[in-house]
Amino acid sequence: MTIRILLIDDHTLFRSGVRLLLQRQPDFEVVAEAGDGVEGLKRAKELKPDVVLLDLNLPGLSGLETLQLLTQDLPNCAVIILTVSEEADELGQALRDGARGYLVKNIDADALVSAIRRAANGEAVIADSMTAKLVEQFRGQASQTPPPPGSAERHRLTARETQIVQWLARGASNKVIARELDVSESTVKIHVQNVLKKLNLTSRVQVAVYAVERGLYTEE
Repeated sequence: MTIRILLIDDHTLFRSGVRLLLQRQPDFEVVAEAGDGVEGLKRAKELKPDVVLLDLNLPGLSGLETLQLLTQDLPNCAVIILTVSEEADELGQALRDGARGYLVKNIDADALVSAIRRAANGEAVIADSMTAKLVEQFRGQASQTPPPPGSAERHRLTARETQIVQWLARGASNKVIARELDVSESTVKIHVQNVLKKLNLTSRVQVAVYAVERGLYTEE
């Protein structure tokens, strides 16, 4: 299966380098580039890519504003933030707004290629340097504020679904979850779909944020 990719970044040289890298992959097709959010949204609606690599620092329409509109108009598209920012606040907001991944631009080529494939397959992809920041940010918020309205929805999850949520919060793939819980990958996929539906969420990353905010995240 060919993964169709759209690049949105205001640095022409950076876009060119990423495009050359991705075009070397037999299963990747870079369908378009855009230098700002407005053009990126236009191209995304026209071409309906599988994956969008989106910078946060864009002229005019910001990266986060572009992300919100992308996830609203193209909910099945995997948007990966690819930026220089390692700010926990921007990471958290991007995940709340539906980004499937958050990577920093010092990522090596092989890791970027792998992350795109994983995101296209429905997995959350977060830079290792950002994972601890994500967990600590939401742990702190959860300890300082009461559960948000509607938090009782967690009680609609079965025991197995709660386990699935906890593994998703660790960034585990369906394959890893299946091995750890001794079930098939297809069973895990069904559970993930049920969790998303019950919690009214659209991505595995949003489930991870949900888990941390409500104290469901565990290290082991």
